[in-house]
Amino acid sequence: MNMAKITSKEDLLAAYNECKAQLCLRCTSEHNINSAKKDILCCGGTGCHASNAQALMDNLRAAIAKNGLENDVRVIQTGCFGFCAQGPIVKIMPDNVFYVQVTPEDAEEIVEKHVVGKQLVERLLFVEPQLKARVQDYAKMSFYAKQQRISLRNCGLLDPEDISEYIANEGYQALAKCLFEMKPAEVVQEVLNSGLCGRGGAGFPTGLKWKIASSVAADEKYIICNADEGDPGAFMDRSIMEGDPNSIIEAMAIGAYAIGAQHGLVYIRAEYPLAVNRLQIAIDEARELGLLGNNIMGTDFCFDIEIKLGAGAFVCGEETALIHSMEGQRGEPTTKPPFPANVGGGYWGCSSNVNNVETYATIPEIIRKGAAWYSKIGNWKAEFDENGNWVKTISGNSGTKVFALAGQINNVGLVEVPMGTTLREIIYEIGGGISGGREFKAVQTGGPSGGCITAENLDTPIDYMNLSKIGSMMGSGGMIVLSDKDCMPAMARFYLDFTKDESCGKCTPCRIGTRRILEMLDKICEGNGTEEMLVDLENLAKTITDTALCGLGQTAPNPILSTLRYFKDEYIAHVRDKRCPSGTCRKLFRLKINESCIGCTKCKRNCPVNAITGELKQLHVIDQNKCIKCGACIDGCPKKAIVME
Repeated sequence: MNMAKITSKEDLLAAYNECKAQLCLRCTSEHNINSAKKDILCCGGTGCHASNAQALMDNLRAAIAKNGLENDVRVIQTGCFGFCAQGPIVKIMPDNVFYVQVTPEDAEEIVEKHVVGKQLVERLLFVEPQLKARVQDYAKMSFYAKQQRISLRNCGLLDPEDISEYIANEGYQALAKCLFEMKPAEVVQEVLNSGLCGRGGAGFPTGLKWKIASSVAADEKYIICNADEGDPGAFMDRSIMEGDPNSIIEAMAIGAYAIGAQHGLVYIRAEYPLAVNRLQIAIDEARELGLLGNNIMGTDFCFDIEIKLGAGAFVCGEETALIHSMEGQRGEPTTKPPFPANVGGGYWGCSSNVNNVETYATIPEIIRKGAAWYSKIGNWKAEFDENGNWVKTISGNSGTKVFALAGQINNVGLVEVPMGTTLREIIYEIGGGISGGREFKAVQTGGPSGGCITAENLDTPIDYMNLSKIGSMMGSGGMIVLSDKDCMPAMARFYLDFTKDESCGKCTPCRIGTRRILEMLDKICEGNGTEEMLVDLENLAKTITDTALCGLGQTAPNPILSTLRYFKDEYIAHVRDKRCPSGTCRKLFRLKINESCIGCTKCKRNCPVNAITGELKQLHVIDQNKCIKCGACIDGCPKKAIVME
């Protein structure tokens, strides 16, 4: 970064024009592999870093230097592209070529063949299953075709550690629009009219939250970003902070202007070191340019941001527990009122507004493009007054939602789709269907607070109300796909084991109740359950839902209640027949080799504990005392001779 301090709206426009030239290779629609100048974009998210992305970038730079191309070719570290199943990913612009599963050893070939030789490295192109052909343009991949990226708009496009790239992509123009063209009340109304609801899970209208906070008379107010993403399998907020941290800073500044705050706090778990580092870099750069601090862009508006690290407690995703943790106290929730927006309910007793990362990431686009633009995305229907201002929501939700698609799915990754998109579209058209050609069983949405959705509801349009009606919830956006190989009681036990450990212990229903539920699930999955226990399990789950203090305890029983609702037969099989239909619960099945065995010895060679004996071309036998039921023998048997009984 080598820019002068921005002290006016005109300075920002000048900086935009100056910086935009940096992105010219990435913004052009004239894709040309013969262009001498190129930007090689490399995924720099946590997942790809764990897959040697840094070594890949180092090797690319070395190969570029070896060929004397330093002045024409740049290697840019970006945030997550979203297509995590195919990482590390390399995208070359203006060629518009998308390479997948790239290793450090591929770097020299990419430079020699693609950059120098102007030829595609065919073997690194994505194979589109529907077309059964290799595709170089990511927009033509089924994974991306139905997505509409708003919160993720800059992830995979910009260098998150260079504020000039964010400015070049119209960054901080929404803040300038607020400061120079809108009053605080108008900003609040614009967010209200957009229909944006909090993406942290509760779905409360963001504009209404801001309106409540702005109406509070207080000398000191805080705008807080909840970046304590803790759901198993969820990584939406982390990816946004790693790939586009300036969007969070800009949105918090807009929110602070709207409610009358001068201080911002980002509560982020210390388990996200890359996100913390990039967010701090972005804050420092924004402060250096005068986009944070005193008299922003030459106005009377003063605002700055501080990062607060959390210890990774799931309960601190609840806003009052989060606030207590930031104050150095135990992360325990408190009863409301007072709400955080009220004096006495927020940070150090001050009026405070809390939104999560994904919610903030959407704000600059709403301000820049207008509420009318955003409200038309999704399936939102609302009532407006004669002035066109929001009165109440009738049905649906506006905008898009980011989901972390994982589990038994071919295309694992982050997907952002308009509200109202069906689960079938996400799982089969974007997600590429169930891995291994297995049969779809259910999808768990909302993480440990959510519930299971079965095949009969696959055509349900996704929004907050629809998911609630079928016994699940949106949550922060985790979406775990389950196949016929998954055991539903075991899945419920997994989530209860998580919430039991994450309970803060303040209230008895959550502290003791989740432990008692887990004990019953342990017995059921080990073959020691009874049919009477299923009645007790459901009754206890409903009691905890009705009596727990905060959202963690109130929603902890959801996985049990939804699986009992849709998969009662599996529970019955566990307690009555002492059998696990999916073969997941190891104490409820044994493996046996039947007469179809041809004695090929593959199972014997694959067994990690030497539990299988037998001579070549003779029937093999499994020693039940040694067998750990890992399934390696089943996967390797060419005759399907190994069965569960």
